[in-house]
Amino acid sequence: MNKIALVTGADGGMGTIHTRTLAQAGYEVIMACYDKEIARPVCEKIASETSATLHLMQVDLGNLQDIIRFADEVKAQFSRLDILLNNAGVLCHGAKNSVNGIEYTAAVNYLGHYTLTNALLPIMGQGTRIVSMISIAYVVGKIHEDFLSETNDKKFNRFTTYGNSKRALCHFTLDAAEAWKERGICINVADPDIVSTGIIRQGNIVVDKLCDWFFRPIINTPEQGAATMLAAALNPEFEGVTGCYFKKKKIRNRKRSFHTDMKERELLRRITREALQRNHIEL
Repeated sequence: MNKIALVTGADGGMGTIHTRTLAQAGYEVIMACYDKEIARPVCEKIASETSATLHLMQVDLGNLQDIIRFADEVKAQFSRLDILLNNAGVLCHGAKNSVNGIEYTAAVNYLGHYTLTNALLPIMGQGTRIVSMISIAYVVGKIHEDFLSETNDKKFNRFTTYGNSKRALCHFTLDAAEAWKERGICINVADPDIVSTGIIRQGNIVVDKLCDWFFRPIINTPEQGAATMLAAALNPEFEGVTGCYFKKKKIRNRKRSFHTDMKERELLRRITREALQRNHIEL
């Protein structure tokens, strides 16, 4: 039987690379995308290039009920999951809230992937590798009481909000690595560095054009950015590695203060439980 992999944001800049590489490596790939019709040409192109079996499925990671619906569909069709790449991400240019009343960046980047990963846990086991996409912005992130609440124009800042969401993913990874180690499930985070994808656009025509001319040529290509997540997911040398931070295809150290900040981790656990309970989600 083919091994099964699932990639969120599978039709995006790095997501396309992740999907193609997994397909070339012999995996049957579930392409989890926000809009199936937009993603379909990407799916068809990769399928023709690799002759792999791809499953194009739609999910809104900003909608908790839709995530559960999607996870149930995956579990109904597949008995196991060997690789889960939590690749999708957003960087909102203005204040936006999810249908569940949560600031949209936190809803997608953190809570959406938290919910999806836990909902798929029944089909994951010995040898499963989970890798979540983060950013160096996690260093300046901070988990506060209203992290998973609604936002507004007055208190919204795109960069700190993005950093907060990535920091939350790091905390979740440490918790899950400890909880799931005996089950043989490995979960890590990957930092692609600054990558030339749509997420770095600022929503300003002049700034974005200058970025295209002067900034994009000197930062990582999608292929270079995707390489770290793929290394954590595929390289034999990282088999059994869990709870680690990957950058430039290697394991890197995080500041000790991050690992020992149990107060912030406990706060995140509590507000995550509360956000799920408010929306009647049981994992």
